[in-house]
Amino acid sequence: MSGPLDGVKVLDLTSVLLGPYATQIMGDLGADVIKIESPAGDTTRQTGVGRNPGMASFFMGANRNKRSLVLDLKRPAAKEALWRLIETADVFVHAIRPKAIKRLGFGPEAVLSRNPRIVYAGVHGFKEDGPYGNRPAYDDIIQGGSGLSALMHRFTGRPMHTPMVTADKTCGLTTAYAIMAALFHRERTGRGQAVEIPMLEVMTSFVLADHAHGSLFDPPLAPAGYPRVLAQDRRPYETADGKYLCLLAYTDAQWRRLFASVGREELMEDPRFCDLMARTANAQPVYAVAAEIIKEKTLAEWLEIAEEAELPHMPVNTFEDLPNDPHLAATGFFAQHEHPTEGDLRLPGIPTYYSETPGAIRRLQPRLGEHSRQVLAEAGLTEPEIEEALANRGSK
Repeated sequence: MSGPLDGVKVLDLTSVLLGPYATQIMGDLGADVIKIESPAGDTTRQTGVGRNPGMASFFMGANRNKRSLVLDLKRPAAKEALWRLIETADVFVHAIRPKAIKRLGFGPEAVLSRNPRIVYAGVHGFKEDGPYGNRPAYDDIIQGGSGLSALMHRFTGRPMHTPMVTADKTCGLTTAYAIMAALFHRERTGRGQAVEIPMLEVMTSFVLADHAHGSLFDPPLAPAGYPRVLAQDRRPYETADGKYLCLLAYTDAQWRRLFASVGREELMEDPRFCDLMARTANAQPVYAVAAEIIKEKTLAEWLEIAEEAELPHMPVNTFEDLPNDPHLAATGFFAQHEHPTEGDLRLPGIPTYYSETPGAIRRLQPRLGEHSRQVLAEAGLTEPEIEEALANRGSK
């Protein structure tokens, strides 16, 4: 057995990052993920650098542990092939707008009618029954709509997006857990169900978990926005030798040890710093004082002090530093793999660990349509049916 999802078959009609990231997690945990692509392939096959056409870096980052099947779902024979796959699948996940997936014939009612045990997951920009329900959406749109981009206004004077595809990846994690929760329900009851993952709602919940602050109460007790993380000086601290340290004293005991490390124990008597509530209300001066303290010693000195005092800390790693981080190197998180067409790869590992059913990287990223014939044959299609389903594709 390889992974807790061993034996689970996932039909993945998603593209770009959100859906592929979710299904890669499931594949890492043992699921048989069949990536169903149009004849043009996932757009990320062309996004970024690569050694061969159709195998660009963006695609490579979110599509291991999958098989690729190409189906042109505008063609009846290809649609029929998908229905045959649906009959024995455990999960059907797509990121097509609600009206479009229904026009295609694969809405939740139709799919669940054909296979009542299937978990049908629809990833949308917005909840279907709201006024935005059929709008298109990408990460940038959802960052703006959820309030995430507005947070940056407090630091830069204008709204900005985070410098990563934050909404897609957060919603991808949500998609993975939502599907697995529905699978757990199916194992208890024998019944599948439709699951909707709307990005705006997911990200609004994500942002407000800490930033609701005083607006959680009605009427509000204070403005929205968690003061500690909005403090201008909340950033990596510069050390005496011009390097940078992330250090967060949070509890009273940690602050006492931090102040004691530089002979400033009296600061704990300052009413701004004396307890968690006071430090939260005075986040800006708290971080400013911490920055002054950190500046007094070198990075090497602080790493030793923080380790001895059990203060949460890390140096600032660049992307290039990560493979050589002592902890990640010791745990073997990064591993070398030899792809049959793309050569040597250094891939991050599976970040969750199971004592009985560990996941594994069993398959490297598939070429477009690499497994088309194999997957359709497993679904019971005859050779003539396979030829018809793949007509004009030249699939392998």
